[in-house]
Amino acid sequence: MNDKKSPDTRGRILETALDLFSERGYQGSSMREIADRLDITKATVFYHFPSKAVLLATLCEPLSEDLEDVLARARPADDLVRFRRELIEGTLDVYIRNRKVLYVLIQDLTMLAQDGTFRRLISLMERIHGAFAGPSPDISVRIRAVQIFAMLGDPVFLCRDVPVARLRAEILAGVWALLDEPTTAGLVTREEADLGPRIPPPARRRAGRPSVMSEEKAELARRMYAEGVHGVAEIAERLGVSRATVYRHLGERAGSR
Repeated sequence: MNDKKSPDTRGRILETALDLFSERGYQGSSMREIADRLDITKATVFYHFPSKAVLLATLCEPLSEDLEDVLARARPADDLVRFRRELIEGTLDVYIRNRKVLYVLIQDLTMLAQDGTFRRLISLMERIHGAFAGPSPDISVRIRAVQIFAMLGDPVFLCRDVPVARLRAEILAGVWALLDEPTTAGLVTREEADLGPRIPPPARRRAGRPSVMSEEKAELARRMYAEGVHGVAEIAERLGVSRATVYRHLGERAGSR
């Protein structure tokens, strides 16, 4: 069989391209370099892949196909809890299996802003994560910190059709839920997430801000928030509860609509 048309040659090109893209980035790699690494002609590379964009798209096909399989295998009608778990674990497994391709895609994002603006944003995000996690954090703390901030950004981008007030309440409700998990105890507590005035620990333990509100207070909080005039801190202070409590009740109402 002509080596130019060999399926093995196509597979070798894909493998080499993925290695090269991982090392130098998609933008920093060329079809000529791929050919040189394989000791074949550039024409052979172009025979299998008409352009570098087609080559990258082909490398991404397994990622897309695996995600489609996750959706196809999950059955929401059988068990909602199990369905959600299958989606989460299945997606994670897909990401792990395709981590090299994901790295190439994410790495290439930094090439989009020639003036370095995007790189600066990445650097700032890393500094925020570091400040939040504190000095010398263990692996669990580092991962929880990244998870929490990812929970803030992704919904804002992907749920642009959701009204701002409801979007904000839902996002924060999700963050509070993560912070309430025992595995996050070493990172930050829910009370520590409250950005209201600092109260000395002994006084806070004795007095304690209620973690729940009556339906009457909750409805008042929602009306005040909907007016767009009162901030969460002001509402929490007036009703004698924490910000986290206000956010949770806003989230409960939003989720019931």
